[in-house]
Amino acid sequence: MESQSRSAGDVLVPRLVRVTLRRYNPPGRWPDSVPASSGGCVKRDFLVVPDLTKPELIATLDLALRMKRGEYTKRPLEGKTLGMVFAKSSTRTRVSFEVGTFQLGGHALFLSSRDIQLGRGEPIRDTARVLSRYVDGIMIRTFDQAEVEELARFATVPVINGLTDLQHPCQILADLLTVREALGSWDGKVIAWIGDGNNMAHSWLDAAGLLGFEIRVACPEGYQPNADIVARNRARTKVVLTTKPAEAARGAHVINTDVWASMGQEAEQEQRAAAFRGYLVDAALMRQADPGAIFLHCLPAHRGEEVSDEVIEGAQSRVWDEAENRLHVQKALMAVLMGSA
Repeated sequence: MESQSRSAGDVLVPRLVRVTLRRYNPPGRWPDSVPASSGGCVKRDFLVVPDLTKPELIATLDLALRMKRGEYTKRPLEGKTLGMVFAKSSTRTRVSFEVGTFQLGGHALFLSSRDIQLGRGEPIRDTARVLSRYVDGIMIRTFDQAEVEELARFATVPVINGLTDLQHPCQILADLLTVREALGSWDGKVIAWIGDGNNMAHSWLDAAGLLGFEIRVACPEGYQPNADIVARNRARTKVVLTTKPAEAARGAHVINTDVWASMGQEAEQEQRAAAFRGYLVDAALMRQADPGAIFLHCLPAHRGEEVSDEVIEGAQSRVWDEAENRLHVQKALMAVLMGSA
């Protein structure tokens, strides 16, 4: 999750997360649409999971799996550069995008908001226009979803959302690939989310709405996911909201969680620890799930808080496959958006 609250914006939801529900990219050809950076007229962004159609998402995971197996040897980013804008520090996001760009023949440029004019008040729209003259794609990891949307609106190269307080779509692609590898498919499966109704919960809800699987979200009162995102996806698939972790976990095929207090929420640590008491994913909760269930966590994990050491290190954990899959799904995204996959 690694979220941090910001001041008031368009709509206030619990934890003062600013929400702008954007109009999604229209369906296009995938993966052979022409990227704007190569001189074509089509520019696609990936800011939220439904920026892809269902066939496009499946095709992206197919390509990621080919890459993971070593069956894809093209270098579609040869001579191209990815600008990586970080307003929030990271391990997995930076390393996976940087390594992935290199493996596809390109170069990744790390841009901390502290080191560029964006951190000194330059408007996002100006940064978008300038970077578009230098690089072939932009990945941004920041606070407000509205900032990512503005960047995408003014950039003439593809923009990828590396994380915001509202959404974490790249992580969900990695999770979906992990589910597919471990369970064969998400069809007919139940995904359970235990804990904070945060950016990960929102992106899981969007994935459920797009792909049609059942999702159950167990959160304490006051920490539920954004109501608009819930309503949008309830119109497309079965969404269960509960305050009881066991109810969400019962018979589920995937048990998911995240940290209770993330970067920027240190002052809430004691309050959150009290609110989330009983939301630990331990062996007892895993026994409520389907016998073949897997456990996922986007990391970093706080053992003994949201997950027990026994579970994250146990036979049902797929956390390390999940972390590796960030590399493969993001390579597939970049190959499609910035290259000619």
